[in-house]
Amino acid sequence: MQPVSSFPDSCSTSILRLTNGVLSVLCSILVYEIITHLRPSLDDKKATFRAVVLSLYPLHWFFTFLYYTDVASLTAVLAMYLLILKKKFLLSSLLGALSVLIRQTNIIWMLFVACAGVIEFAESHQRNSAEVVDFSRSREKDDLSANRKGASMISNLRKRRAGSGARDKNKFPSQITIPMTHSSGLFDEIQNIIIISWNHFWELLVSFSPFFMVFVAFVAFVRWNGSIVLGAKDAHAVSPHFAQLLYFAAVSAVFMLPVHFSLDQVAVLFQQFRKNKLLNFFQWLMALTISFLSVQFFSIAHPYLLADNRHYPFYLWRKVINFHWSTKYLMVPLYVYSWLSIVSNLAKDQKKLWVLVYFVACAASLVPAPLIEFRYYTIPFFFLILHTNITDHKSWLVMGVLYLAINCFTMYVFLFRPFSWKHEAGTQRFIW
Repeated sequence: MQPVSSFPDSCSTSILRLTNGVLSVLCSILVYEIITHLRPSLDDKKATFRAVVLSLYPLHWFFTFLYYTDVASLTAVLAMYLLILKKKFLLSSLLGALSVLIRQTNIIWMLFVACAGVIEFAESHQRNSAEVVDFSRSREKDDLSANRKGASMISNLRKRRAGSGARDKNKFPSQITIPMTHSSGLFDEIQNIIIISWNHFWELLVSFSPFFMVFVAFVAFVRWNGSIVLGAKDAHAVSPHFAQLLYFAAVSAVFMLPVHFSLDQVAVLFQQFRKNKLLNFFQWLMALTISFLSVQFFSIAHPYLLADNRHYPFYLWRKVINFHWSTKYLMVPLYVYSWLSIVSNLAKDQKKLWVLVYFVACAASLVPAPLIEFRYYTIPFFFLILHTNITDHKSWLVMGVLYLAINCFTMYVFLFRPFSWKHEAGTQRFIW
């Protein structure tokens, strides 16, 4: 009887909240490990400082003191990502399954991690061995070069090649290296990855089949449950909320203020625009047009957003976005600039295909969500900032101070500015 009677004590509010505190420490360690893996040349002090700054990210830090699934969700996703960076595919897929159990929408980030793993898989094989492109072209070049030296040299060269090929198949493989550089085009990257993946099909299948099994199990669950949602299905019905993607870009850019809103960054974007004015003009025009249409036709005012004045989006919606009928349209250039700046910074250090997969993952996880919840932005934000090469120590310091200031404000309001509702008993508090 003793274990049964003590069970309520083990599930008290304090104990449950303590689990998030423990998970937040583990999450910080994972962030540090990912930073050192992605930036091996970074010294320990700088890596530790960056991990501390990211642990203070307001939308993550605030919920470490409450019993929400956000901290556990982020921890599971980052652990999954770290394991796939270390090429521990089976363990990574198991963590992916755990992350989906914690929050169903994490299936998107499991697929993103798997795609990132395939890209890294192709890169590593390209670095370590030559891959097939078109051996016939290589042979023709060799023959043409040999013809210039004379018929006798051609005969000797072919004999030598045939003999060496019989003795050692790996010395002169029927493959040549694929240039997997960041400057190559998107279609070139896709083509190269397809070729390398085909050459190592069985190895790729064995490595990533656990992720496919988790995905199949998730599809079976959705079919059985009738929805991805476990709770109030009507309140969280899938909706085409394309404006959510714009809000994410603006919020993320603000939380990386010294990176995206500096004169240097504006100058970089302007220089990129000048390189191909006509093409970039149409890209900007298309981005602005799509964003205006998203704000006009795919901006959802969820009933929870309009009714629950405990959350900051309630006030941002009323006091900023809907301050005037024109305000939501005037903010469109900010949204477009934020996304262009995000993509520009990611493209400096990541492949174009990686950036595209990241954007698709953001869209797949955010667009179906009808409710504006900044908590939904935490996982995509961490992937964004971890893969943005911010070398300026001053920028990290500014972000750290910004996060501390926001955390102090939100915690002060939460603790010392409670209020009551007339229609409901109890004390209400402001949270994200």
